[in-house]
Amino acid sequence: MRYRSDLAGRLATAGLALVAAAAVALLAASGAHAATTRHPILFVHGVEGTGAQFESQKLRFTSNGYPASWIDEVDYDSTRGAADRSAVNAQIDRRIAALKQRTGSAQVDVVAHSLGTFVMHDYLTDPLQGAARRANVAHYINVDGQNGNPGVPTLAIWAGIPLSGAPSLTSRHMDGAQNVTIPNQTHVQTCTSRESFVQYFKFLTGGSPAHDIVRRRGAIQVAGRALTFPQNQGLAGATIQVWPLKPDGHRATSAPIASVAVTDGSEGGGAWGPVTVQSGKRYEFTALRAGVGTLHYYFEPFVRSDDTLRLLDSQALIAYTALRPGSVSSVNVRYKELWGDRPGQTDDLRIDGTSVCTATLCPTSKTVNAFFAFDRNRDGKTDLSTPDPVLGNVPFVAGGDVFVPSSPTAAGTVAFQLRSRGAGPLRTVETPNWDSQTDGPFIQWNDFDPSEVEGGAAAARPRLFLAVSPRVVRVGCHRFAFRVTSRSRAVPGARITFRGHRVRSSLRGRTRIRACFLRAGRYRARATKLGYSAAQARVFVRRRSRQPSFTG
Repeated sequence: MRYRSDLAGRLATAGLALVAAAAVALLAASGAHAATTRHPILFVHGVEGTGAQFESQKLRFTSNGYPASWIDEVDYDSTRGAADRSAVNAQIDRRIAALKQRTGSAQVDVVAHSLGTFVMHDYLTDPLQGAARRANVAHYINVDGQNGNPGVPTLAIWAGIPLSGAPSLTSRHMDGAQNVTIPNQTHVQTCTSRESFVQYFKFLTGGSPAHDIVRRRGAIQVAGRALTFPQNQGLAGATIQVWPLKPDGHRATSAPIASVAVTDGSEGGGAWGPVTVQSGKRYEFTALRAGVGTLHYYFEPFVRSDDTLRLLDSQALIAYTALRPGSVSSVNVRYKELWGDRPGQTDDLRIDGTSVCTATLCPTSKTVNAFFAFDRNRDGKTDLSTPDPVLGNVPFVAGGDVFVPSSPTAAGTVAFQLRSRGAGPLRTVETPNWDSQTDGPFIQWNDFDPSEVEGGAAAARPRLFLAVSPRVVRVGCHRFAFRVTSRSRAVPGARITFRGHRVRSSLRGRTRIRACFLRAGRYRARATKLGYSAAQARVFVRRRSRQPSFTG
């Protein structure tokens, strides 16, 4: 992820904790590199990252016809990523070979992010093995990292908001590659966003995706890996339990619906699952180990089968932030930076009603993906005036002095809430008020918004969010171009109804309709999309003739 001139030093000291970023990519369609055959995909994360940063993009790929078994992720020890790369190279070799065998494909596509782009460049240009490795790679996506061409068809994606302090080596352009910059997005958001997925898909398949993330109802399956952080060794000896929850976040059953032992302690090991759960329901995951405190992992309701879940455990992190009797120590993670200082786009992260992601603690330049909240001063008070002196100096991580009372039996409830980028609904995850002496809640927020999921809630109906009445002053047939936005962001999948035509907007929120008129006047056009309201959205209409533009 974040690349700095002192990267090696930072990697060497990364064992302190951090649960944060690194992620996935953006691509642009290229006539020269356009694919005619789909290939399996391998993701290589950056520093302090895991395969979890590819979660939302994998959901999008599987929503557009890719089998889940065609996509895999490398989980490697990024603290060694700047020096000895033999272990990660061997893991990449094994996973490429497994993908080829599993799918019958002669080649794979690779997506790498941040430090992962340095890893992949060295892997593909190795003087002895580079040629054989390049023969296995059909397309490569280099996301916001190094700028050397690796000798295979490449798409280079760059964040529109550059990392502060990035060295001149990252010139934000790669010779001989397709180069795309995503405006108004930061390092990790650029990797996980739907805008990036459109570019991925076009580059890898030669066509546009038909969907964003498509909801699946009823029984689905979830799986993943339990790992030490940041070394990404399998959490051998742990028992993974899965519990269904009541609306208040407490367990709904007296026994877990699944209990799985983790036996693989190798780098990138720790596999668990699959476990059958219900779409739209909430669950608690625990990783139980003898003699250590228990982390309780909470996700937002799952929308479709997902095998990219990562349960991360760091004893260094627990030792620093926990062990404070009478209080709750928690971490909130989202692989889309939390912004606390951008008017109109600030993320509102609340813990029991207190907004904790302030401009001081979550400046955009800090690229915060993990926010640790704990009673730092051990005084039973909240003080958000200054960053945590240790976590505040760690890339992608922020820490705040937040006091939330616990109870010995965790009988109470803590409400964690998030309003993304100052818009959309206030999402809520409730958990028991675990005491930090023995337990702690880990909240994993989706990096995609609810409005990006096609299908909506089970009983919900699309509701009108805007109607416009363009005026036609000339009789005859005309072509109208519609663009649908919500707070200046494109709304894909909106249904446009106009003069008997019903079409859906593209991922860029756009569509066209040709309609004929026997008389002049105003004719109503409607745009509907689940989860939006008239206060949030606008429809722009342009008549593609000599007539004036119309805006509603």
